Amino acid sequence: MSSPDLNLLVALDVLLTEGSVARAANRLRLSPSAMSRTLARLRETTGDPLLVRAGRGLVPTPRAQELRQQAGRVVQDAEALLRPAKLLNLSSLDRTFTLRTNESFVEEFAPRLVARIEAEAPLVRLRFAPKFDKDVTSLREAAIDLEIGVAGETGPEMRIQALFRDRFIGAVRSGHPLSEGIVTPERYAAGRHISVSRRGREKGPIDEALERLGLQRTIVCMVSGFSATLAMARASDLIASVPERHTEGARAGMHSFPLPVATVEVTISMLWHPRFDADPAQRWLRDCVREVCAASR
Repeated sequence: MSSPDLNLLVALDVLLTEGSVARAANRLRLSPSAMSRTLARLRETTGDPLLVRAGRGLVPTPRAQELRQQAGRVVQDAEALLRPAKLLNLSSLDRTFTLRTNESFVEEFAPRLVARIEAEAPLVRLRFAPKFDKDVTSLREAAIDLEIGVAGETGPEMRIQALFRDRFIGAVRSGHPLSEGIVTPERYAAGRHISVSRRGREKGPIDEALERLGLQRTIVCMVSGFSATLAMARASDLIASVPERHTEGARAGMHSFPLPVATVEVTISMLWHPRFDADPAQRWLRDCVREVCAASR
């Protein structure tokens, strides 16, 4: 039995990642016809069609979905084996890392992260990109180095590591009626509230929890970020409901209290593409993020 052509592994990884013969050909600097011939060889080698026509595009077969993550790891491991090892010299490391996350994470954690990185690698710069959606294309294309937030639907090849768990709490100005006494579901629901939603949704998990108790809160305005809701609550009798760890510094001087209804905690994670798994500078960056988040507990 002849040995398989291991060069096909790279083509398999790119084809399954891109899901397109044309895009795979562009990445590998091949003509579309050459890429089509390579796909034909892969089909013959694996005994599976791998990518099949669906309308104007291609969709992976169940076998291709099984192979996608495995192929990516094999290619990354092979590249790591063939890449000369380099010792990371932080004092001379001159790079810009892009982290995509929401503004609350930046406000709470970025000052400590920047200070940590500046002390170890003074030439390194951090760029915090706004987070409008959970699209992983930017990670695949290396437009960003790290994604930080609640992990949603991700590509099967993405690496994910949990950083911490967060829960929602209530926050009101000092002297607000809810700053005294026990905050019951009835007292909480009877107040006037600010809702936070980047997508403009009027109701969320808190409202669903209140409805199970036969209660409904009055939402008088909606904003897109937690900084805005805290600023409004600080200057009025409105009630803000915000994630505890993301807003610790921003709530200074305000009265905070546990929500009187049960809500699910959220896990904040960092995501990266496997192409950066073995990169020493990227590993150092991830260590810095992980340790800064751990130190804030």
